[in-house]
Amino acid sequence: MISWKHERFYLKQGIRLIAGVDEAGRGPLAGPVVASAVILPLGFPLPRNCFGVDDSKKLSAEEREDLFASITETAVCIGTGIRTHEEIDKVNILRATMEAMTDAIVQIQQTLTPEFLLIDGNYFKTSLRYPFKTIIDGDAYSPSIAAASIIAKVTRDRIMQELHWQYPEYNFFNNKGYATKEHRDAIKQFGQSPVHRKSFKLKHEQTEELFEVVS
Repeated sequence: MISWKHERFYLKQGIRLIAGVDEAGRGPLAGPVVASAVILPLGFPLPRNCFGVDDSKKLSAEEREDLFASITETAVCIGTGIRTHEEIDKVNILRATMEAMTDAIVQIQQTLTPEFLLIDGNYFKTSLRYPFKTIIDGDAYSPSIAAASIIAKVTRDRIMQELHWQYPEYNFFNNKGYATKEHRDAIKQFGQSPVHRKSFKLKHEQTEELFEVVS
């Protein structure tokens, strides 16, 4: 359940500029990976509704859009980092994700310097020298990470919706580049588009068709 547990721990130590960091788009077959870093206005007392944010996976597209606007108006600072499909193919998806997260934090530090980072997941690597804590499924527990998740998700969805009009046969508008059956069937019929990740190859295993990342 989402709560201020993690933020409160650091607030009690006098740390107020806490940036939540998350990404969207590690798993899709096409398009970019997008990361966001968000610093919410934290102080005592903390708002009971956690600024209304929640795990982005539990929200509808309309709810995410509404929260995107709310977070944009409320946040102290927001940063966004994007790595294209070409960059993902060049360095691999994990490294591209770390680079996008780093870019998002760098964008924030152009306005102010975060004191601590809360990172979604169990791994984070960056050249930046900030103390941080990784939290598995952090967007379901930390409002700061949940806010970053919503910003990243909505930003990426908008990019994929724009790409849909260039490549409508893949229906990026609905699948956002993820490996739905409709999307896989379109790849079999039309081949990969210029925005597909070429390092994500189709693998035939028994009777199932699976996509895997080629390292």
